[in-house]
Amino acid sequence: MKQGNKLPFIAILVVIIAIGFWLLWSFIQQPSLPSDFASGNGRIEAVQVDISTKIAGRVQEVIASEGDLVRPQQALARINTDQLEAQLLRAKADVAAGESLIASANASIAQAKAQQLLAKQELNRASDLIKKSAVSKETYDTRVSALAVADASVEAADAMLISRQRNVDALQAVVNEIETQIDDATLVSPTIGRVLYRLAEPGEVLGSGGKVLTIINLADVYMEVFLPSNQAHRVAIGAEARVKLDIIDYAIPASVSFVSPESQFTPKQVETQNERNKLMFRVKVKIPQELVLKHIEQVKTGVRSVAYIRLAPEGDDSPSEWPEELQNFPPTENNTEKSSN
Repeated sequence: MKQGNKLPFIAILVVIIAIGFWLLWSFIQQPSLPSDFASGNGRIEAVQVDISTKIAGRVQEVIASEGDLVRPQQALARINTDQLEAQLLRAKADVAAGESLIASANASIAQAKAQQLLAKQELNRASDLIKKSAVSKETYDTRVSALAVADASVEAADAMLISRQRNVDALQAVVNEIETQIDDATLVSPTIGRVLYRLAEPGEVLGSGGKVLTIINLADVYMEVFLPSNQAHRVAIGAEARVKLDIIDYAIPASVSFVSPESQFTPKQVETQNERNKLMFRVKVKIPQELVLKHIEQVKTGVRSVAYIRLAPEGDDSPSEWPEELQNFPPTENNTEKSSN
């Protein structure tokens, strides 16, 4: 065989040997699991949250940029509110006008009650005089009619006051609605997270529901794995778990937050052909929020990892201890202080 023909063969042989060493290294790195543990590979994931505008309008300002870490209630963007501010001024003026009508209605009530009091006094005098035959029956009837008219005037004035108060309530509701729309024009983060996409820029006009940003909710970091039925039925909600990232040599404590009640075909992320041919159950392993917050600057989604889950024991078997490789947790502040001392 000529020297030139040997080179491709040698290159292929080197690649095969390298792959073999990599597979062997990966196998060695995987901790040996007792029968009451299960494992599955996947990626670290988090819920994506779209920051959308509730009102239609022109984007005035986008404060956050891609990659920014944002906190709950932090302002991320603003929609122009000039038109709403003008509507608010007009609505407040309507409320003020309505309140002046209420003052007028109160004055009308006072006037009607004064007339009612006078009518009562005149009727009382007429009652005394008619007994002495000092006034005519016609005059007495006139006084009775005048009191009835005064009573009706008071009732009408009271009804007018209630009507004008309800009108002011309706006008105030308009003011509150516009103020709410103005508040909604400032888009805030609903949770702690990191900006994934910036979808709009200042000057763009968006309709109601238009997306401005997409953030990764770092308050809900999890990993999904797929287990066969002979293991899935032994997984309980809240079961203890560990997540081991490919990029660090630590085991992250976690717990099972969801087990699918239905089986499904395994997705392509599961590498082995043997596993793909099975119907599997989706299991979600969630990393505690307090642990995520302690390492918030280092949290990245999409990182490949392996999840290890403790299964419910069968029969009278006592639970096994976690393998030593899965008890190497990330350093905490207390551990750091001890090591420095």
